Amino acid sequence: MASLPSYLGFSGVMALLLLVSSVPGGAPDLAADAAALLALRAAVGRLVLPWNASGSPCSWQGVVCGSGRVTALRLPGVGLIGSIPAATVGNLSALRVLSLRYNALSGDLPPDLSADSELRNLYLQENRFSGEIPPALGSLKNLVRLNLAGNQFSGGIPPELNNLTRLRILYLERNRLVGEIPRFDLRNLAQFNVSFNQLNGSIPSRLRGFPASAFLDTALCGRPRGPCPGEIAPSPAAQGPAGGNSGGGAGSDKKNLSGGAIAGIAVGSAAFVLILLILSILLCRRCGKSKTRSLVAVEARGNEPEPVAAAAEREKGSGEGGSGNGQPAKPAAGEKKLVFFVGSGAPRFDLEDLLRASAEVLGKGTFGTAYKAVLEMGTTVAVKRLRDVAFTETEFREKVELIGAMNHPNLVPLRAYYYSKDEKLLVYDYLPLGSLSALLHGNRGSTRTPLDWETRTGIALAAARGIEYIHSTSPSAAHGNIKSSNILLAATREARVSDHGLALLAGPQSSPARAAGYRAPEVTDTRRVSQKADVYSFGVLLLELLTGKSPGQALSNDDDGGGVDLPRWVQSVVQEEWTAEVFDVELLRQQDAEEEMVRLLQLAVDCAAQYPDKRPSMAEVVARIQEIRSSSNSGDGIEEGDEHSSRTDAIAES
Repeated sequence: MASLPSYLGFSGVMALLLLVSSVPGGAPDLAADAAALLALRAAVGRLVLPWNASGSPCSWQGVVCGSGRVTALRLPGVGLIGSIPAATVGNLSALRVLSLRYNALSGDLPPDLSADSELRNLYLQENRFSGEIPPALGSLKNLVRLNLAGNQFSGGIPPELNNLTRLRILYLERNRLVGEIPRFDLRNLAQFNVSFNQLNGSIPSRLRGFPASAFLDTALCGRPRGPCPGEIAPSPAAQGPAGGNSGGGAGSDKKNLSGGAIAGIAVGSAAFVLILLILSILLCRRCGKSKTRSLVAVEARGNEPEPVAAAAEREKGSGEGGSGNGQPAKPAAGEKKLVFFVGSGAPRFDLEDLLRASAEVLGKGTFGTAYKAVLEMGTTVAVKRLRDVAFTETEFREKVELIGAMNHPNLVPLRAYYYSKDEKLLVYDYLPLGSLSALLHGNRGSTRTPLDWETRTGIALAAARGIEYIHSTSPSAAHGNIKSSNILLAATREARVSDHGLALLAGPQSSPARAAGYRAPEVTDTRRVSQKADVYSFGVLLLELLTGKSPGQALSNDDDGGGVDLPRWVQSVVQEEWTAEVFDVELLRQQDAEEEMVRLLQLAVDCAAQYPDKRPSMAEVVARIQEIRSSSNSGDGIEEGDEHSSRTDAIAES
């Protein structure tokens, strides 16, 4: 066997493998799998798959074995071209994962694919498959994920898919499917999309809980799209007797209202609305002045805002002065002022200017509510109104001065603060692009500008540098609340870390709900967070950047249907599937950065290690991100192969 004749070609190798498969005591199943894979290579990948026919298939690119059989075949974006013949993937009877996405495969799906009864994950998206979706796919009872998006499938959606009782993900968008959606009753289905098809009819009741984005550019009706004809229940008035109809009888009681009655109702309603509008204008003129007096009137907080406005009137401050030594200017005894940090470069204004500013709620976070405040002079600032702060004024000033002393390009600078018995305000620069959380998880429609690899790694590096600086100020200094909503973006998309130091001001009531999904497992008191706990939270943030998934999101990807946190979900997918399955689809379009994505994923997993002593320091994190970005920019990524597989294995073992 070791010295095959030189004239023995591909056909001879396949015949030899089939012969070995019939010999007792050998490895017949694995040999048969190898023959099927070589037939697949001959049909669609002869030029792109460097498989050595004389070696074990378990060592081939994209092939994973278990218990002496091929259990996974992952060849995404490798350049496969042509139609998949029968007796290839259909002969891999132990196959659990088949990923051939982002290739140029065409024609019908192989008819014997349904023979892979162990198949759990089938990823065929972004190819050129055509014909009808085989009803025989409904016999794959173990299937959990099915992605056929971005092909040219035609015909209807086979109702046999309703037999896939374990199915959690079904993506059929961007095909040429027609007709109605079958009456699916897939109780485990968690992700579904049929957008951009020629489907019509009513959306089945079981699928009406999915968002409208799952049904875009179709003629479907029913929630969450427009109501279907006949679904609007008649109004109670329409169901009553038609009083003026002499034709009466049982039938006339169910007639619709006449045109005159409808017109009368419309005129009466319009008059009522007009009266309400006039009353509202009169009331607004009376209370408008008081509403613009106080920033805090934007949010109802259970207690009346009037005392705050009155206190502001009594406690006007000029905000001027300063000691010239880099410390905040101290107000005179008994005065309450907006205290600016000297040398901050921020425009000066007084408390009255701030209270008169038009305000817009930006968000409600762990430590309080953030506002965008536009002053009359045209300056825009961000104001955080703190809650649950129980410190004396002296204690508060000492802690705030520590925050104000932090000076780094990747931190949102604290410009000023205000303290009174009723209100504690912090004034920051306003960053127009908002938070990373909004950028990642906001509008995902067609008008969205995708976050590319360069932008995401730039955000990761800038945030890491900001956190590293915080850690460098003291051996015990930590941020304490790292999450994507606390990473803000300047107009250049440069990231800056916000809410730094606010853990020093946190009261006990604001602690329990902090950083859901980001909290390190060893943290019991969220007011006492270590630097290693910050590293864990940053690791989750990196996973969020790479996957596009929010850590607080319940992900139904495990077999028992329960939600898992983001680090455990990533590790479970890496252990079972090729690493790229975890990446955000917006990143997968950049095939040239795939190796760097895997390296950053490895760093994220290292940061989110279960035990603190296994996590790197933030200085190490910064260095590794810089190295990854340098490699990406120079184009010196390592080719996919054994080293790529070893990185995947390392992540799975982490």
